Amino acid sequence: MSFLVLIWVLIQSLAILGVNVAPLIASAGVVGVALGFGAQNLVRDFISGIFMLIEDQYGVGDVVDLGEVTGTVETVGMRITTVRDVQGTLWYVRNGEIMRVANFSQEYAVAFLQLPISYSADVDLACRVALEAATDAVAEEPLSGDVLGAPDMLGVDGATADRVSIRLTVRVRANRQWAVERELRRRILRAFDEHDIAPPYRSGLPVSVGADGAAG
Repeated sequence: MSFLVLIWVLIQSLAILGVNVAPLIASAGVVGVALGFGAQNLVRDFISGIFMLIEDQYGVGDVVDLGEVTGTVETVGMRITTVRDVQGTLWYVRNGEIMRVANFSQEYAVAFLQLPISYSADVDLACRVALEAATDAVAEEPLSGDVLGAPDMLGVDGATADRVSIRLTVRVRANRQWAVERELRRRILRAFDEHDIAPPYRSGLPVSVGADGAAG
């Protein structure tokens, strides 16, 4: 507005001094049209930002996936949203370029564990041990304050050439799923070790050692 008032005052001052301002006004109209075409992306960014704010798609502090970047929202502007990823990089994302938003911080989240075991392991025992370890873990600090429901053992999720995967989930407070997953994974792996539930081979075949001490 200050810029527009300044231009208007300048044109009126030139008219008072007897300068023909008609060509200037015509040129200003052409420049305005050119700027209008050039500012389409800017207008789209502003309109997208308005709807994002009205619809409360995300806010400062939310962990979001915007397609090109995943991280914590630091600022939400009318034109630009800034997101800091897990490596500390600050991303400036134009609102008009955001085609989809995955918000990990609204209402609740789900801690999702996919646990690989060996084909030689007892699958039923592994499912039971994992569920018992997870149930005991969420009943104690520090997880008890973050968990919103009992762990749910979904059973065998998949099988490949060298492993069987079992899946376990638990509903938790928003933004706490990663911490809960890390602690549950630690507890379950320890329980697997105590019950001799073998992990899959890290490479395709076990290494054998010959009589001369050389690996075969």
